[in-house]
Amino acid sequence: MTGSKALPPAIFLMGPTAAGKTDLAIELSKVLPCELVSVDSALVYRGMDIGTAKPSKEILAAHPHRLIDIIDPAESYSAADFRRDALQSMAEITARGNIPLLVGGTMLYYKALLEGLADMPAADPQVRAQLEEEAQRLGWQALHDQLAAVDPESAARIHPNDPQRLTRALEVYRVSGLSMTAHRHKQSEESTKAAASGGGQLPYTVAQLAIAPANRQVLHERIAQRFMQMLEQGFIDEVLALRDRSDLHAGLPSIRAVGYRQVWDYLDGKLTATEMQERGIIATRQLAKRQFTWLRGWDDLHWLDSLDCDNLPRALKYLGSVSILS
Repeated sequence: MTGSKALPPAIFLMGPTAAGKTDLAIELSKVLPCELVSVDSALVYRGMDIGTAKPSKEILAAHPHRLIDIIDPAESYSAADFRRDALQSMAEITARGNIPLLVGGTMLYYKALLEGLADMPAADPQVRAQLEEEAQRLGWQALHDQLAAVDPESAARIHPNDPQRLTRALEVYRVSGLSMTAHRHKQSEESTKAAASGGGQLPYTVAQLAIAPANRQVLHERIAQRFMQMLEQGFIDEVLALRDRSDLHAGLPSIRAVGYRQVWDYLDGKLTATEMQERGIIATRQLAKRQFTWLRGWDDLHWLDSLDCDNLPRALKYLGSVSILS
């Protein structure tokens, strides 16, 4: 738990993809005065429903989630945007005497909310165009090698096949002369000073829950089953509709979301149907692995096993023990 008892309560419900976060959040909202806030970088996009496993219209009508369907896929949405919108949503929920229940698996968003964000340089279209030209000419691995030379810590975090984050890290260095890591260290020092003086903290008493199957193989099976269900529900037609738009392309953050990029490549003829399915499932497993990596290093986290039948009373018992329900 973070913060002091004088602060209003908030609940974070984290976990890897396909772990059962939404179901538990809804169960909690039935017995507690909670309002739900989505913490998911893909659910923000309108028209991207099947491939994001977005809660159904019926579920959202009965249990509204803030920060779902708030922007068009052609737009960008950053961690800073999320922090601004989440803080506003939480303040409105608290003002009504209710508890903000934040649910989702985009761990960077949670981190941004708890710790703030480094003050990075603004995007520079000229530098970005230069980087994209270099990538086309030299390949992304060459750009990753450049990043490793100037910012080894970021290079270790960013995969050579992640052009969006790779481009941004190099852009930050070329624009400012400081690596992204250096900017973050500077922000961390400033946050430490602010915390020491009583400022810079999230103004809530936060209880943090995480849910996942204790058996990792079970999660892998769920991921595979859910991806195949998405295809049966019309995932390919959903991506076809996006692809028909002249303002959308494969380089956008929305289209690079897990699952969407594989179906897009299939529609471009770069993958067979079988390859698309295999790569979509593998990419989702890799996402879950990254989420677990974040969660393993997370402080003050209370774990629940997705396969337990009594997670609601377990969660309520924990929330009571940390004075969230007092």
